[in-house]
Amino acid sequence: MARHDTARRPSTGKRMLLMLLLTALVIGGVFAAKAFMDRGMNDFFDNMPEPAASISSFTARAERWSDSEEAIGTLVAVNGTDVTTEAGGVVSTILFEAGQPVRSGTVLVRLNSATEMATLNALEAAAKLAVVQRDRWRELGREQLVSQAEVEQRATDAASTLATVEAQRALIAQKTIRAPFDGILGLRRVNLGQYVAPGEPIVSLQSMDPIYLDFSLPEQRMGQVLEGMPVRATVDALPGQTFAGRVTALEPQVDTSTRNFRVQATLPNPDSNLRPGTFAKVGFDLGGERSVVVIPQTAISFNPYGNAVYVIQEAPVSPAGAPPAAAAAGRGPDDTPAGPTLVVKQRFIRTGATRGDLVAVTDGLKPGERVATSGLLKLRNDAVVTINDTVQPTASATPTPENR
Repeated sequence: MARHDTARRPSTGKRMLLMLLLTALVIGGVFAAKAFMDRGMNDFFDNMPEPAASISSFTARAERWSDSEEAIGTLVAVNGTDVTTEAGGVVSTILFEAGQPVRSGTVLVRLNSATEMATLNALEAAAKLAVVQRDRWRELGREQLVSQAEVEQRATDAASTLATVEAQRALIAQKTIRAPFDGILGLRRVNLGQYVAPGEPIVSLQSMDPIYLDFSLPEQRMGQVLEGMPVRATVDALPGQTFAGRVTALEPQVDTSTRNFRVQATLPNPDSNLRPGTFAKVGFDLGGERSVVVIPQTAISFNPYGNAVYVIQEAPVSPAGAPPAAAAAGRGPDDTPAGPTLVVKQRFIRTGATRGDLVAVTDGLKPGERVATSGLLKLRNDAVVTINDTVQPTASATPTPENR
């Protein structure tokens, strides 16, 4: 009986094999179930309708624009200098106030010239004696009592002495500093009793009316900007004011480092509102009007490889007559279509001049086509969109932002 039970009992090797088979079946079932669930989840997400992106829109329109150009310039005085002295000396009199308008020739400062005046008196006395001797020797020469050489020597001595007198008078005149032209004085840089060396600045003098406006343009505009062309200028210090002028000079040479050439316009400035050294924005028209397609700058994706816009279109209808799967985002609460499904298509365009918030499109867009103006970062080709124009980016050729 014992021998029979031992014969029917499975061996240890068979039991181990059965356990390994059972374990493999369980693990394989787990992996199979996980793979089935992952496949189902991937299919769900792949076929899940994408939510529509909310954007604002703008309809491209045609406008009449004239070719215009803008530049940055600097206001420069027609005449502007630091008034200096040619001769050194001690300041004895100051005859001006800071910021005072003056006329050409107005005395501004006098330097002490007492020593020079005493020297002038001595030279004048010597000159008188030299002239008397010259005339006396001429009389003697006519009577042939002295030689002609002595007569000429006395004449030369008299002429030299008179020239020395004039040089001294010129030196004394340099001790009186006058305004070289009409203008407005700046801040005083000298004081009474101060020694002023030759060339040391005393006060700034600027001519204010008219005033120059210097600016630079690219070489492509060389043949389009002509003398007499009207220009418009604005300065940040005087918001809301525009100053008109005309081009009065063109630099004939193009700067080799920047490939720009300089232009100078002249602006009337009777009230002295424009000041030399001020930063100014310059605008001027280059030709007649032409028709352009305009859109807001916010509608354009500026990229190194080209500028693009997202054009809004109706989604194509499937062969069965129903909207595409993505149209689920455009259905109403009762599962009825809420209108035509809208998608966006990326399109590369070529841009031209800008004016305020608007930019001209020279190629790639037609009037009447709608483009997205906000939410561009979340868009891609064939993305479903909904339009919400409650809040629109500004789209004006002459924007006037409010102070808040």
